Amino acid sequence: MSGLPPLALDIDGTLTRPSGHGVDPRVFDPVRDWPEPVVLATGKAFPYPIALSDFLDVPHLVVAENGGVVVAGDDVHVHDAGARIDAIAEAFRERGGDLGWGDADLVNRWRETELAVRRDAPADLLRDLADEYDLAFVDTGYAYHVKPREVSKGKALDRVAAHLDLAPEDFVAVGDSENDVSTFERVDHSYAVANADEKAKAAATVVLDDAHADGTLAALDDIRANDA
Repeated sequence: MSGLPPLALDIDGTLTRPSGHGVDPRVFDPVRDWPEPVVLATGKAFPYPIALSDFLDVPHLVVAENGGVVVAGDDVHVHDAGARIDAIAEAFRERGGDLGWGDADLVNRWRETELAVRRDAPADLLRDLADEYDLAFVDTGYAYHVKPREVSKGKALDRVAAHLDLAPEDFVAVGDSENDVSTFERVDHSYAVANADEKAKAAATVVLDDAHADGTLAALDDIRANDA
């Protein structure tokens, strides 16, 4: 063992450039070279973090769709949301809503367990429909998500940790959004980057002075210093 903890890292807002979009290439080497397991935990559809794992050259340890999909080696778990996701998307459109991603909808095309909607859509309508279909509404700062209430990034981390024969509290987490709160609540130490929302900041052990990837790189430096 290296003495360093395993990591649970959000992607959007956490591994991204100062603009908040696009993975910052400066994180590639520090993440790839981290000597303990690194879990990528995101609200994106699961092909995206799988591809990022490949580009980073790290094992497939992925929490996607806000916990709806969990990938740990050969173990792929997809939460069964029933027909609710297709039904709420149809109802949203019937009541005048627009998912906002155009005809191709590359945001939802490979999404299996939840629905993502652009943040310029009518949030109140989406919240009302989420209640109607017994789903949870989450604002990640990048999109509105409607997902099963029973799934979360934190519960998904439990599954990955068990696969690795680790405890969730062994991990250190870095994130920026309310969808990271459930992860922060499970680990012993967590960092919210400076651009994080208030819920994430309130749940984190440390609120960083730096934003986006600068914050994550500062967190990794702090972890190394504390474990030296």
